[in-house]
Amino acid sequence: MTDTATEHDHHHGYITAKDDYLKRLKRIEGQARGLQRMVDEEQYCIDILTQVSAMTKALQSVALGLLNDHLTHCVTDAVTEGGAAAAEKIKEASDAIARLVRA
Repeated sequence: MTDTATEHDHHHGYITAKDDYLKRLKRIEGQARGLQRMVDEEQYCIDILTQVSAMTKALQSVALGLLNDHLTHCVTDAVTEGGAAAAEKIKEASDAIARLVRA
């Protein structure tokens, strides 16, 4: 079995909360459409910025949830197995945290 096949057969840590993530992302998608409508209707800048902030917080919440799922499932499994896979998963998580902090 190739690494790609293994990757596709592997269940990710978020799988048990997939429906919740999809609901939250659809809500965020609605917020994005609302923002577009607000700009199109030339609403007050501060009102638009308030909605941008709410959408940003919602995306950050999704990201933190996914990161937690990754750490508690994928990274934990890799560390249990040990070797290069463990180091790779830890680096992936560390890089993801760095991207979130920069955002």
